[in-house]
This record gives sequence, C-alpha cells and structure tokens, in this order.
Amino acid sequence: MPMSWFLLSLALGRSPAVVSLERLVDPHDTARCSLGLSCHLWDGDVLCLPGSIEPASGPVLVPTRLQTELVLRCPQETDCALCVRVVVHLAVHGDWEEPEEKSDWELQEPRNASLLAQVVLSFQAYPTYTRCALLEVQVPAALVLPGQSVGSAVFDCFEAGLGAEVRIWSYTQPRYQKELNVTQQLPALPWLNVSADGDNVRLVLDVSEEQDFGFLLYWDQVQGPLKSWKQKNLTGPQTIPLNHTDLVPCLCIQVWPLEPDSVRTSFCPFREDPRAHRNLWHIARLRLLSSGRWQLDAPCSLRAKMALCWQAPDQGPCQPLVPPMLQENVTVNKPHEFPLLRSHPNLCVQVSSWEKVQLQECLWADSLGPFKDDMLLVEMRTGPNNTSVCALEPSGCTALPSNASTRAAHLGEQLLHDFRTQQCVQLWNDDDLGALWACPMDKYIHKRWVLVWLVCLLLVAALFFLLLLKKDRVKAAPRARTALLLHSADGAGYERLVGALASALSKLPLRVAVDLWSRRELSAHGALAWFHGQRHRTLQEDGVVVLLFSPAAAAQCQQWLQHQTVEPGPHDALASWLSCVLPDFLQGRVAGRYVGVYFDGLLHPDAVPAPFRAAPLFSLPSQLPGFLDVLQGGCAPRPGRLADRAEQVAQALRAALDSCTSHSGAPGCGEAWDPGPYPALE
Repeated sequence: MPMSWFLLSLALGRSPAVVSLERLVDPHDTARCSLGLSCHLWDGDVLCLPGSIEPASGPVLVPTRLQTELVLRCPQETDCALCVRVVVHLAVHGDWEEPEEKSDWELQEPRNASLLAQVVLSFQAYPTYTRCALLEVQVPAALVLPGQSVGSAVFDCFEAGLGAEVRIWSYTQPRYQKELNVTQQLPALPWLNVSADGDNVRLVLDVSEEQDFGFLLYWDQVQGPLKSWKQKNLTGPQTIPLNHTDLVPCLCIQVWPLEPDSVRTSFCPFREDPRAHRNLWHIARLRLLSSGRWQLDAPCSLRAKMALCWQAPDQGPCQPLVPPMLQENVTVNKPHEFPLLRSHPNLCVQVSSWEKVQLQECLWADSLGPFKDDMLLVEMRTGPNNTSVCALEPSGCTALPSNASTRAAHLGEQLLHDFRTQQCVQLWNDDDLGALWACPMDKYIHKRWVLVWLVCLLLVAALFFLLLLKKDRVKAAPRARTALLLHSADGAGYERLVGALASALSKLPLRVAVDLWSRRELSAHGALAWFHGQRHRTLQEDGVVVLLFSPAAAAQCQQWLQHQTVEPGPHDALASWLSCVLPDFLQGRVAGRYVGVYFDGLLHPDAVPAPFRAAPLFSLPSQLPGFLDVLQGGCAPRPGRLADRAEQVAQALRAALDSCTSHSGAPGCGEAWDPGPYPALE
C-alpha cells in the first residue's frame, strides 16, 4: 500500500529528517482563527500598498509574529503543489485616550466595544511573483486588554515552486507599526513517494519532465565515508525499483540538480523501518579471519554485544560460558581478538542486541571438523591455593563431584581424574578467574552387548511376522474424512440450521469443523487466521470444504466479487473465509476440494454466484444422497447404507428447516424462495 508523501527537511545535512506534510484538498484559499476570534477572508487578491505609519487613537489590533509551515495542496490524489501556510499572531496595542470632559457613560461605551482589524499578508516568490490577501479579524470586547496577545489567524495558503526563495510581510490597513516579514528558502528537491507491492519497493521521484538531476543510493556508515551502491543521471519523473531485501536502516538517497556547484541533499527514509532492521540482521555475517581474530560484516552500524558459548553435539541451546568472557560492544567491519589459548569446534560466537541473540556462528566447525562429544570443565580459582571444578551442562554448571542425576555427575570421578592428570585440553586461562578445559567423552561410551542387539533384532522380526499374519484378518478402519463448513452469520435461526447439519454429519464417518463449535479459538486467533488455518489443514488432509449459501450470503458474495468488500457487521466472518477460498475458484483449483450447498426453500440455485457453481452444488435435504457420496469420496458405504445415512441426516435437517421457515421473516432465514413441498430424496 503506498505511503504518505514526504518532503525533505530544509536543513541540508548528511541525514536530515524526513517530515510528512499535511495535505489540503480544497483548491481555494481559506482562513481560520483561534478560539474567541472571528475571521473573514476577502475574495481575490488586493493591492499590495502598505502606506505610511499612522498614529492610533485607541487600542488597535496588530500582528506581532509570523510563522510559516509547508503543506501540500492536492485537488486530486496525485496532483499536488507545494504551499506555504502563514500563521499571524495578534495582540492589542495602545490604550483608550482619556478625554478632558466626558460623562461616565461616554467613557464606558467605547471600552466595551470590540476591535476589528484588516490584516494584509503579502507574498513574494523571487524574482517576480507577488500577491496579497486580506483578512478581517474581529476581537470581542472581553479580550480587548492592552498589551495582551489575543490569539492567531491561519491563512491557507500561498503556492510556490520547489527551490524558490519566498518572503512574506504582514501589516494592517491603516498601518500602525512597521510591517513584519519572514524569508524562507523552499527545498529544491523532487517529491519522494515510497510504495510497496509485495516484495517490491518503488521510489517514485516526481519532477518536471525536463528536469535533469543526479540520483545516488548509498549506505551511510558511522565508521568511514559513505559507501556508494547505485548512481544514475536521470531526467523527469522516475520510478526506481528496489527489492524489499535491499532495505536496511542506513540506506540513504542523495539527489542534486545537474547544474554547476549544485547542493547535494541526502536523506535516509528507512532508519525506523522494522523491515529494514530485520533485513540488516539477515545480511550480517560473522567471519573468522585467523585463529585468534574475527569480524562482523554488515552494511550498517549495529548496537550489539558479542560473547562466546559452548555448543554440545545434541544441537541444544548454546550454553554461555561460566564465567562469562568476551562480552564486548561490536564494531562492524573491524577485526576483533579472541582471548583463547586454543580453538575448538564446539566454541561458538553469539551476537546479541537488546538482550536477544541475533546471530550465532560456530566459526571453527569448518576448519576443525564437526562438533565433538567433549565435556567443558570450568576451573574457578577462589583463593591462592583453592580451586573448584564444574562441568557445563544444559541445566547449568554441575559441581564435581556431585550427587545430581546428570551425565557429568555420573562420571564425576573420572572427569576429575582426567582433569588432574592433564588429559583435558586447556582452551582459556586467566590467573585471577580460572580456566576452561575440554575433556573427551568417547572413552566413556560403552559398546552395546551383541546379545542385546540380537535380542532386539529378534523381537523386531517377531513383531513384523505377527503383523503380516494379522494383515488379512484385521482391516483397519479408514480414516474419517474432514469436512469444513463455511457459512454466513445470518442470525439465530440459520445458525441452528447449520448446527443441525454439522451435528448430523458428525455422526457419520466424518470429522466436522465449523466455527460454531470453536468460538473461543476463533476469538483468540481472529476470523481470518482461523478460517485460513482450517482450510489449509482440511485440504492438506484430503478433506472437503462445504460452502453454505443463504440468500444473504449469496448477495454478499456477489457484492464481494464486484467491489472486493462486504457491508460491515455480521458478515465480517463471510468476508474472512471468502478471501481464503475465492483464489482457488478463480484459478480453477476446485475439483475434489469444494462442495456448494443451499437449503430447500431458502434459495434458488441461480442465485448462487457463477464462480461458485464450478463446484458440485446440492440442495438439502432433497439431494442428500448425492451430497454424502461426494462428501465421503472413496470411503462412501454401500448404496443401501448410504440411503439410511441420508435419511438420518434428512430427518434432522427437516426439523431445523421447518423451525427456521415456520414464521415469515424468521431471524436468519431471510426471504424464503417457495418451490412447493419438499421433494423426495434424489
């Protein structure tokens, strides 16, 4: 889905911020005031004649400060122009003059009057474009306090071109003080629109057809200069495709006009993009430079720490070393040193960020071979002549000797003997903390007795022989086929009818799934996820999906096919399962997977939308035998048995259908189509 329009900030630095601009739909100028004030914008422009300063005979309303803001004026979705919004802050200046001889009533009347000011906004875009707008602002008497700010007026807006230098003045008519002014340099850069379509990302640079500009994609690295990736000279509007895997936080864009001494402006729109951060960790690689040096390669800087761990051959979690060693901040693309005396294939490197392991590489496995069945012993020095030894296991570091029921505890005495007789290999040593030792465990793996293997083989052979003897006598019951019922939520009456059908089918050799029986699971996972998962599981197990069409469901399906949406409300579930099954119908993957059903008297078969008639369509209960035959596939019983089962299901359905249609306008039954009395079972 396309994102909002972005404009580069006015600050030209290595990585300026990218701000989202407000979009104005109204093509005409407008004005509004803060609370308490009233505004009126004169139609059309006025003459820009400030005149000379005149003295005020009492309190007057004057502008005190100007603010500008960039917005987009977009009469149409893709037709936008850069526009300057002006905010004028107003205050009351001056006081009432005190006449020499006036009655109290004459003095009080003007002090209770409101103030009206004509505020002129003059706009000039160098070198020639000039226009002026006139705002009438009225302040109620209650806010007329000399020397106090009364609020502000907002004018939308003065259009300007990219790269223009604009100047704005503000004064009143008549003018009581020197006019205010502000100058602003607008960005001389193309519009950027970032859109995503599946795995593809497009950068759309919308400039005039004859504008030539340079375009550069690069990685902005903290260490060292920027690293160029793609550079082109382009003309006019351009769309640059990118793969979503190319997005990383430090991927930046630089653009500049192809003119002498032009300013290059850079911006990095993906710094906060979660997808870009995930891609960065997928791209990052740990690399062994030599026996004692390693390096983390990545296009962007990373906030991460590195530590060593011990990986057992059983492929369980890599165990952090005790005591922890080599926990340091990582600088990408820079060599780091290992404090090891000797390397080992079971030693691995973990890179973590925000307490989560992002990368793990066993760097020595390629050069030293596969993991070894060695036990890592940790020697800890607690005093000048006092040491303790523990074995690193998934449950922790097991002290030796120990009465625990772990592998190291069972072999505690043998491991201590190997340690003391230096039959273990020292991997790391620190005079203050201790040392790490790798002790081989191969010699402690006892060979199985041949007799045990022979007995096991004889038992397997005997069991296989018994199975062969019983193969012709015992016939395993065929696995029941799965039927997933999909319907629309058309009220209590129709739900009872669907429930009656589901209950009747569940008594046959069928495994029935319906949302009425999975309310809690549906609420926990959401309708779309539940329907998608049930459909996938049903079709994967060679089951069948049954689409139940009511009058409302048929109408909503037709609306979905035309507009890709349904009315909000009770049909949200229908929209969810429609989005799951419709692709199969449109792509011709229907045979043996889908069955359509409608109930006698509720719907005419022609009301079922045409795409869904590609599946077998049955009216129930009149066509139950054919429906059950298709539903059970290759597991269908003998004809007589099939008729009995059809009659059982029909009885349950007739009762529910009669209850549903017994009252005109019954809830959930819709407007029934009357075909006459129930036909006999076909």
